[in-house]
Amino acid sequence: MNFTEADLPIAINHEQMVTLGDGTTIRFETNGEAKDIYIGDAFDPTIQLFPDCDYLVETPDGAFKVTAQFEDTVLVQKA
Repeated sequence: MNFTEADLPIAINHEQMVTLGDGTTIRFETNGEAKDIYIGDAFDPTIQLFPDCDYLVETPDGAFKVTAQFEDTVLVQKA
């Protein structure tokens, strides 16, 4: 399932992704307790986050915060 910037804030699971207004995508895969975060079409993870850690994704349209959660989800929201 694919969500858009209009759906933010949203918690996604590993089968879902968010497409921002400029086309940037955010998705993740679970790696044990950590979450491998993929920005855009990256083949390798952009960053690995542990629960309650976050990462700021900056696009021409603004900044978006990605936060790993203890559940198998990642929260994506406008920063």
